[in-house]
Amino acid sequence: MIIRRFDGDSKLDTTAVAGGWQSRGLILARDGKPYSLHDTTLSAGSKILVDYPHHLETAYCIEGSGELENLTSKTRFSITPGTVYSLESRNRIRLRAHTDLRLICVITPPLAGGERLDKSGAFPLAPGTHPVLRKKNIFVMGLNEFNMSHLSGIRNAENYNFLKLMDFSEIRETRHIDMDAFLGRARSQLEAWPGMVDGLIHYLDFPASTTAPILCSEFGLPSASLEAVLKCEHKYWSRLEQKRSIPDHIPEFAVFDPFDDSALDSLALDFPFWVKPIKSFSSYLGFLVQDRADWDRAMARIRAQIGRIEKPFNRVLELADLPDEIVGVGGGYCIAESIIGGRMCTQEGYVHNGRMHVYGTVDSLREVNSSSFSSYQYPSRLPASVRERMANIADRFLTHIEYDNAPFNVEFFWDPETDHIWLLEVNTRISESHTDLFLKVDGASHHEVATDLSLGERPRMPYRDGEFTCAGKFFIRAHHDAVVTRVPDANDLARLERLMPGTIVKIVPEPGQQLSSLLGQDSYSYVLAELWIGASSPKKLEQRYEKAVEILSFELKSPL
Repeated sequence: MIIRRFDGDSKLDTTAVAGGWQSRGLILARDGKPYSLHDTTLSAGSKILVDYPHHLETAYCIEGSGELENLTSKTRFSITPGTVYSLESRNRIRLRAHTDLRLICVITPPLAGGERLDKSGAFPLAPGTHPVLRKKNIFVMGLNEFNMSHLSGIRNAENYNFLKLMDFSEIRETRHIDMDAFLGRARSQLEAWPGMVDGLIHYLDFPASTTAPILCSEFGLPSASLEAVLKCEHKYWSRLEQKRSIPDHIPEFAVFDPFDDSALDSLALDFPFWVKPIKSFSSYLGFLVQDRADWDRAMARIRAQIGRIEKPFNRVLELADLPDEIVGVGGGYCIAESIIGGRMCTQEGYVHNGRMHVYGTVDSLREVNSSSFSSYQYPSRLPASVRERMANIADRFLTHIEYDNAPFNVEFFWDPETDHIWLLEVNTRISESHTDLFLKVDGASHHEVATDLSLGERPRMPYRDGEFTCAGKFFIRAHHDAVVTRVPDANDLARLERLMPGTIVKIVPEPGQQLSSLLGQDSYSYVLAELWIGASSPKKLEQRYEKAVEILSFELKSPL
């Protein structure tokens, strides 16, 4: 117990700054309490700036009058005897005294006495004390229920407020993107937030992938630069930089205008080859071209649909510092690439303060005689030496383009007959498809990586702490256009959960929907359902998938 009595002549440790502000310490850190107590006075006409990075304060006015201005929310409050204010979430305030003003203040962690507020309005920590743990405000582009469930399960999730920035439908379910309006809405939402904006993460492709570095730059948040991101997202620019840094691991390629009727004749590539827009996602508008007829069909589709991406992507390019070889090669262009193949995988990793780390490799399996994926399975069954070589290739490229302080995933092919490794593409985000795989096998989704990086911290993913030995994301697909007349009902899903606890099912179409109306599909199939399944072995994983297909019944009819 501490009992003290003070009068006006008592000599106390004081904390003061010029301008008529003085605080007398009644209880200080040396008293062993988790707080300090202060008798604070401000002379009439004085003002102080308060922006505590380490402390929280509650104050009670007992004499005088003044005004508190919240500099974050741009709001003002009158201070008179009987008024209490309590700061949280690092509120940045300015306190003004209209008359001589007297406050009784409690500060935690405790001050030692004798400290001075610095120019930014902050106190240093007293020896032996620790900052108040404030929940960090992390905005998540397109946050939805699926990803929120995985974010809430990462380690230290209780220390974060995950806040939705833009609706998922604005990013993935719109046919026309007004980039200026999209960026403006996101910027306004961040500016209107009354607290601190501590971090921003995303797991979706364009326009989220290129909006994030723009906003991070504006709000002073950790992120790769827009130019580094575009050196991955712009497929032609990316290939040029890869040719300079990892030339032995990329296919032949050429850029062309799909509206140029003579484009095919100018390509120095023999059939077969791939064509795709210089900005695409999920194999959208990607085609295998084996002859002139394939080319004509592909160009017809591309010409009809590439406008969805062209204008918004061109707007992003206008915000970047582009080299001469990229100026004029906008979102309306395509790239042709020679065929590469083998066993496909994706390496998930990050770069933090110039150091790259790969924390997991996921195998990407395709359907027999199809360009569509059948599943993503983790952990990879590729040889460890091959995975290590892939990581070294990714490191050389990412170092070359100065990609830093952000996650990535890189898609590779390994040809077991020649032992050659090909780099397919680099994505500047974690893969949403892989989130539940890491949770099932390692014990946390790799949202943990994105969260740590958004705060400028080095990620520390758990390893093999999950419930399952292996996990996969599987697809149920249709290969022809149709109208959906039935999707799995609640009884089907309940039966699946009883047989395979922990399985997640996402039904894509709705009854009555025509499959060709679905957005973001590849050029060869339509996704009916996505399933995330865990098991004790790869064989049991496949068996569980086959059983799930049997249970999840879809009915389709030919369109009129």
